[in-house]
Amino acid sequence: MAEQTPETHVIAFRAAEQLLDARDPRGAIKLLDSVIAAHPESGAARLLRARAYFASAQLRAAEREFQYIVDQEPDNAFAHFALARTFQRAGRSEQATRHFRLAAALDPKPEYLEAAGFDAAE
Repeated sequence: MAEQTPETHVIAFRAAEQLLDARDPRGAIKLLDSVIAAHPESGAARLLRARAYFASAQLRAAEREFQYIVDQEPDNAFAHFALARTFQRAGRSEQATRHFRLAAALDPKPEYLEAAGFDAAE
């Protein structure tokens, strides 16, 4: 296997983005595993892998990654929203509601407000 460098990790990350956009989340996960092994603190790589796990219906793994992001960046509205969607998809509505509300409180985007059950006019 070729030596891994910061440049190859950037290339792998960008390729993983393309794979996820092309609806190949499992391919994206494979690329991101090596990036995260080399850079475990990378929030961007972990967030992308979480999205790929979600897209491939690996909900426990998606939950673990989104939770990591929320723990590291408690003000990341998208991470709360995505974690809520993961809980929702897993049938855990109480946990989903909590994170939908946190996302809406952090960033009052219409989609976050609607998911949280808030009226945008409130």
